[in-house]
Amino acid sequence: MTRTRALLIAAVLALVPATQVSAQSREASRDQDREAAQDRRGPPPRDSRAMDAPRADLGAVVRRVGAGREGRMLGVSPRGDTVVVRWEYPGGRVADIRVDARSGRVMGED
Repeated sequence: MTRTRALLIAAVLALVPATQVSAQSREASRDQDREAAQDRRGPPPRDSRAMDAPRADLGAVVRRVGAGREGRMLGVSPRGDTVVVRWEYPGGRVADIRVDARSGRVMGED
């Protein structure tokens, strides 16, 4: 009976370090996955000054574009120093309205 207990205790003690090793292995694997995801995102933007410049709030840009225009906004996309607001006028005509990203001023419509 004591021999069976001794073997059972030895087996349990052998399993404890194995579970710790597998937990550490999972954690290391998770860290490697995170690093790989960061690598896939690519390098930071070339021009860091563009990121530091004050930018107009997208909500304010949309309100400014919508003021005095009939229709509805379809979407907004920042493109460098400009923000493009896609606008649908009554009748179905769709236009891209260019807005200066820094000042929020409407520059033109395509």
